[in-house]
Amino acid sequence: MVEQEQIRRSKAIQRQTGKTFHLATRVLPERVRHATYVLYAFFRLADEVVDAADTAPPPEQRRRLEELRLQALGEENTDDPVLAAFAELVGEYDIAESDVNVFIDAMASDIDTERYVTYEELEAYMDGSAAAVGRMMTEIMEPEQPDTALPHATALGEAFQLSNFLRDVREDVVERDRIYLPQETLREHSVTEEQVLNFEYDENFRAAMQAELERAESLYRQGVAGIDYLPEDCQFAVLLASVLYADHHREIRRRDCDVLSVTPSLSTPRKLYLLAKTRLFWALERDPVAVFRRVSVVPYPEDGDRAQDPGHSGPSRGRSLGAVRRMGRVSGWLRSFTGSE
Repeated sequence: MVEQEQIRRSKAIQRQTGKTFHLATRVLPERVRHATYVLYAFFRLADEVVDAADTAPPPEQRRRLEELRLQALGEENTDDPVLAAFAELVGEYDIAESDVNVFIDAMASDIDTERYVTYEELEAYMDGSAAAVGRMMTEIMEPEQPDTALPHATALGEAFQLSNFLRDVREDVVERDRIYLPQETLREHSVTEEQVLNFEYDENFRAAMQAELERAESLYRQGVAGIDYLPEDCQFAVLLASVLYADHHREIRRRDCDVLSVTPSLSTPRKLYLLAKTRLFWALERDPVAVFRRVSVVPYPEDGDRAQDPGHSGPSRGRSLGAVRRMGRVSGWLRSFTGSE
């Protein structure tokens, strides 16, 4: 059984390095929340090994990742509380070893892979770096029909990762000399690698970004369609995470897709606004897709081509007395949430 000190250590890592994900984690039921802290902390440990290029040569990075792999799978002992806790979760929730392996393999590929020629190559990387994470998360939620839920979890994991890549183009170049935008997309829109490396924004770059934003939004629609297959006590948290990550697209478009000059980010007030807004509509209709369509900026084809206005939640509807009362309860819940840790 995972101990409180292991949970505390894992939670501290998530709170410091994954603020958006931490907000969504906090609304998970305790049975899943504590395990999620551990999962995230493990992912960060592996990620930090890869990002230690300035302090460790590639052979040492690979050696450390292989050590992490064995410890995570319980094949070697460890005195690291996060790794020990993760190994317990693998056994307790029957997390697929293949997902642990593909995740570590993706981290290892970051050591010497800095460009992706096609989206298929990037997608193969994201299957380990993100989709496997979504599948592990699904396992600890314990849905009744995991085989039905897992493909949607895969799509949602890739959507989150792709949003991060699109947000962090400048940061990835500056800190890691990496470009995650597929080179075929850049070529299709007459954008050169040198242009990205020199942070030269123009209409061609904007068009390339728009194409990848649309690809990510298709993944969001696939992923959110499967939230219904998760346990009821987990659905709101996954929906909230989807709304929050997708809202980076609002920030990107607000800057006309210029992510070369600055890295867009969501402010704390904006996150809390989305939390309250999502909770309100969830109280009114517990349909993940319906709420996502009303709250998020991800467009749906049948609604037209224009992305939903970030300040508009769809057509107004009359509120019953019961709805008004639920809105009041949401306000009280938000005040309680923001005042607690």
